[in-house]
Amino acid sequence: MFEILILSFIQGVTEFLPVSSSSHLILVSEYLRFNEQSLSIDVSLHIGSFLAVLLYFYKDILNFFKNRFLFLKIFISSLPVLVIGFFLVKFELIDKIRNLETIAWMTLIFGLLLYLSDRCKISKQLNENFTYKSAILIGIFQILSLIPGVSRSGIAITAARLLNFKRVDSAKISFLISIPILGAVSFFGLKNLVLLKDINLIKLNLFSIFLSFVFSLITIRYFLKYINKFNLNLFVYYRVLLGLILIYLTL
Repeated sequence: MFEILILSFIQGVTEFLPVSSSSHLILVSEYLRFNEQSLSIDVSLHIGSFLAVLLYFYKDILNFFKNRFLFLKIFISSLPVLVIGFFLVKFELIDKIRNLETIAWMTLIFGLLLYLSDRCKISKQLNENFTYKSAILIGIFQILSLIPGVSRSGIAITAARLLNFKRVDSAKISFLISIPILGAVSFFGLKNLVLLKDINLIKLNLFSIFLSFVFSLITIRYFLKYINKFNLNLFVYYRVLLGLILIYLTL
């Protein structure tokens, strides 16, 4: 249960912060020698995050008719990473880039890119300036998030900031794009959960979903409040420091 608590906390917090959830789950599981990071647990953690973002933005989702063009753009923006991700998994290529050296350099490089993007002027808003062109460009950037250490939320925020969207609006774009992405992961993983026969494993997965949901919901709420008042430097410093430490460990 302790391992599930730690993994749920890491998933819930890092999924929506620009620091890469996949790399943190890999690093913590490897160095603490966790036994619970099975495929079903990993899926359950993502289901929790998926439910959290659905709940937080439920008003926008329920008001689909008013926001139908926004959600179409969000769906278009999520397509590149879903398609490329599918083929990487299908041909078992994803495991070839899941290593410490890749995580180290991507954490550092995209931390610096996050810093540069956050220096861009602030002029655009989600409701007024999120065009199909913006959606496609951000979607293309999202492909990079398949590399451990890049961060799905981080690259979405970086791309949105490079396009001059406000910090809060950049984060909202990142959160909304996560809905179809996390939804796809949840959908394809539910089959394995339904077929589970071990009652203890079922309990662990349900516990993972619940904890990840709670931590994700808290993160979304307070991250939006944070970047409404502050810049992204805190996350840049963290990424640079972590990247340098990991690079040192790979030497």
